[in-house]
Amino acid sequence: MNRSKSIVNKGLFGNLKQREQRNLIRFKCVLTNTILDVLRQRPGWVEVKETVKVNGTFIGVISAGYERTLAICTWMSMFASVTFAITMRILLEIHPLLVSYYLLTRKNFMVKNLKRFRKQLDREQGKLEAAKCDFFPKTFELPVEYHLFVEEFKRNPGITWIMKPDGTRADDSKDEATVESYVVQRYIENPYLIGERKFDLRVYVLVTSYIPLKAWLYRDGFARFSNTRFSLTSIDDHFVHLTNVAVQKTAPDYDPEKGCKWLMQQLRQYLTAKHGTEAIETLFRDMDNIFIKSLQSVQSLIINDKHCFELYGYDILIDKNLKPWLLEVNASPSLIASSQEDYELKCRLLQDTVNVIDMEGRLSGKEKQVGGFDLMWNDGPVYNEDINFEGGINLIANTHLGCMNDREKQLWHLLKPLTTQK
Repeated sequence: MNRSKSIVNKGLFGNLKQREQRNLIRFKCVLTNTILDVLRQRPGWVEVKETVKVNGTFIGVISAGYERTLAICTWMSMFASVTFAITMRILLEIHPLLVSYYLLTRKNFMVKNLKRFRKQLDREQGKLEAAKCDFFPKTFELPVEYHLFVEEFKRNPGITWIMKPDGTRADDSKDEATVESYVVQRYIENPYLIGERKFDLRVYVLVTSYIPLKAWLYRDGFARFSNTRFSLTSIDDHFVHLTNVAVQKTAPDYDPEKGCKWLMQQLRQYLTAKHGTEAIETLFRDMDNIFIKSLQSVQSLIINDKHCFELYGYDILIDKNLKPWLLEVNASPSLIASSQEDYELKCRLLQDTVNVIDMEGRLSGKEKQVGGFDLMWNDGPVYNEDINFEGGINLIANTHLGCMNDREKQLWHLLKPLTTQK
C-alpha cells in the first residue's frame, strides 16, 4: 500500500511539475533597459542565454515540452528600442512584427493614407464624416509633390513650413543616385503654451489586431516641454521649437532634476482648471478620434498576424484653440527613461502591455480594462454604461487618457479570481 501511495504521489507531483514547465515562458532580451527589467521581474518568466537567429530575429531556444515562448525582436538598424513578436507553437515560423507597420509610421505614407481615407469617407459617408480626418497639418512629399508645394507656398506667402526626413531608412535604397525624399509640413504657429513654452504629447496606443481592429489606449502619457520661451522670431532655435528630450537636455540652462515633462494627469488637471471640464473632455474626445481614424486609414493595408501586436507612440500638438494635431506615429517609441518618474511610467506601460498580450492565458478576452490600458475599439467603439438621473442609460466612450490610473487595484480584482480558480 505504501508503495502504491508513493507511486500515486509521484504521479501527482510529476504531473504538477510537467504542468509548471509547460507554463514557463522563456525569453531572450538583447537590451539592458526598462524592457529587460520588466521581463526579469515577471513571475513565471525565465531568461535564457542561448538564441537561435532566424531572419535577423533573435528568439529564446525552445526545449521540447514548452508550448509558449516570447520572441523579442530587435531590428538593430532601425530602432533604439525593442518590439515584440509572439509565436505560440514550438519552433514554428517566426512572425515579424506587423511587417507593413511603416504605412502608418513613415511620415509620407501616414499622410498619403490619411488623405486617401478622407476621400473615401467623403465618397461613402459625406463631408461631415470626412472632416473628422482634418487633424494633420497640410503636408507635401518632395520631390514628388514639389510643384503642388510651390503653388501652395505662393498662395499663402509668409506661412512657416517645416521640412523633415520622410522616415525612410538609409539602407532602404542601395542606389546612390536616388534623390532623398522629404516631407514639407505647415508649421503650427499658434501652439498652446504653458509658462510661455511649447509642448507636445506622447500617447501610447496598443493594437492587438487589425482584422478586426482591436486597440487599447493607455491612461498614462506625458507632455514634453521646450526649455525656452516660444517665439516665431527665433525660428532656427531648436530649444524653442523642438520638444524632444534628447534636444532639450543639451540646452545650457537645462535642469535635469526638474526635467521637461509633465505626466498626462498633471496636464489634464491644469487644462480642466483653466478651461472647464466640458472643453477638455471635447479635446480628449478629439484625440480619441485621431487614434481611431489613423488606425482605420491603414486597417485594410496592414498585413495582419494574430501572433503580433504593435505598441505605438503618438505625438500630438495642441493649438491655442484646443484643437489637437497629429504630428507623427512612432512604431518603436523610446522606452529609455529620462528620470525616475519616467522610468516608473514606462515600467507600468510595459507591464500592462504584457498583461494585455496575456501569454499566461489568464484573461477571458472580454475585459474592457487591463491595468492602465482601456479597450477603446473592438471592431467598433467600446462604451461604458452610465445611468442618468432620469433612469436612462448614457453610453460613454471607454477611454480615460489622463485620468487616474488605478491599475494595481484593477489588476488585483481582475486576476484574483483567476488565480483562485487555478
